[in-house]
Amino acid sequence: MKFIEYSKNYIPKINNSIKIIYDRKLDSVQNPFLKDYYSELKDYFLSGGKRIRPLLCIATFNAFNDKHDDKIVLPSIGVEFLHNASLIHDDIIDKDDFRRGKPAFHFRFHNYHQKYNLKKMIDTDYGNSIGIIGGDSAFFLGLEAYLFNEFEKDLNLNAIKYYEQAFIEIADGVLIETDMVNQRNLTISDYIKMISLKTGALIEKSILIGANYTKVDEKYRRHLSTYGTNLGIIFQIIDDILGTFGDEKITGKPTDSDIIEGKKTCLLIEALSKLDQGDKNRLEKLIENPNITKKDVQEIKDLFLIADALNSCKNLAKSYYNEAKLSLDKLSNSINQSEIEFFENLLNFVVERKF
Repeated sequence: MKFIEYSKNYIPKINNSIKIIYDRKLDSVQNPFLKDYYSELKDYFLSGGKRIRPLLCIATFNAFNDKHDDKIVLPSIGVEFLHNASLIHDDIIDKDDFRRGKPAFHFRFHNYHQKYNLKKMIDTDYGNSIGIIGGDSAFFLGLEAYLFNEFEKDLNLNAIKYYEQAFIEIADGVLIETDMVNQRNLTISDYIKMISLKTGALIEKSILIGANYTKVDEKYRRHLSTYGTNLGIIFQIIDDILGTFGDEKITGKPTDSDIIEGKKTCLLIEALSKLDQGDKNRLEKLIENPNITKKDVQEIKDLFLIADALNSCKNLAKSYYNEAKLSLDKLSNSINQSEIEFFENLLNFVVERKF
């Protein structure tokens, strides 16, 4: 079954399970502000998203079963809660006020502050404070997916361990990424290690949680893990490319934010390694300028193109695509053909995506 068909079948079920968790939470609170807070969090979650992580969890579970069983849908959404928790915090760190073309969660409460003309705390600090708590709330609410489902306790405990491990690895990845902004002479190897944690970890754990619930043999888990980690690496490489050279109308995010923040994307690292010394010095001077202008941003993009960093990064993604495809080939005789098609189709979607 193709990725689009899988999405059409399961995304409504995924969204309904997310809605159930939030509705239960809303029913449990009486305070008017908490009602507003959780309603806004619910709306943020249901306002879009490709749901790749819960879909991977579901597909892995289905891959090793004769019949599809919708009881996997509820525990699959735990990883979507963790994913959104990280996005909420990322947008505060990156000072991005929009996500998927709509207000980021913290920015919704920046607007809330202005709407109600609140007096204490400035609007930006208020929004950021509520946003930090919002990411925390999302993380803890995600645990409910493993506490209220039809699976046995031991499997749920294993899933929670994967959930915890993913959270720790995401945080480590973001910490390394933050430190890398101030580092010079970084290599693509440094970058790959960082994105393996920041992005690859949760995609890998989403698959392993699905494998856990269907009690997959360890020899298959190794191949699933390789596929998931490489899929995550590809996803982030393409994300970096779209973050600078994508169409803002399609991606819903500005194409100057990574450059303004001085992020050590694959584009920047590749350009710095390939430019002659004069252009390299110029690029370093531009990227380290705290008062970077729109003209500077365009010059940096031009230097990326001079270094052929765009094609280098696309080729880098292709190399990890080949590794992920090889791991799928090793699984092809052991799992259902409909899920092999899903995994292959998703791999192609990620490497070719425009949003």
